[in-house]
Parts: sequence; C-alpha cells; structure tokens
Amino acid sequence: MNKNDIFAIIAKHAQEVVPSLESHVFAQDDALRDLGANSIDRAEITMMTLETLALRIPLTELAGAQNMGELAALIHSRMAASVV
Repeated sequence: MNKNDIFAIIAKHAQEVVPSLESHVFAQDDALRDLGANSIDRAEITMMTLETLALRIPLTELAGAQNMGELAALIHSRMAASVV
C-alpha cells in the first residue's frame, strides 16, 4: 500500500465523519481543521483509518501532521517500519 492509497482512505473517512465534505475533492495539502473537522472528528478519522489498515499507532505520534498528505506519509512510514 502506498501513500496515495492511505490518503484515499483518510479522505473516505473524512467524508463519512464530516458530511459536508461528501462532494469535496481532496488535495494533499488539505488540513482537516480547515475543512471543518473539529478535534473529535479528526481523532475519529485517524482512528478509523488506523482500524481500516489494521495498525496500532498512538495518536500522539501522528499529531504533528499539518495536513492530510503529511498524515498519510506518517502512517505510511510507520507501516513500512513495521514490515521490516
């Protein structure tokens, strides 16, 4: 699975959690906060993504992501590290 696949999963979950994003076309530099997701929404989107990917990563390790692309990259790097 590559970063774009992970990004697509994040976007899908964002649309599920924040219904106003249903028709939004996501970009890598989109910040969930700027798209109207509050802190609970953002945590839920992240947890749903990790569950979909069957990963266990503390949310604190992902808190530094400034946008959806960075979040996808962080998750991808953790996936790659766990495979080795």
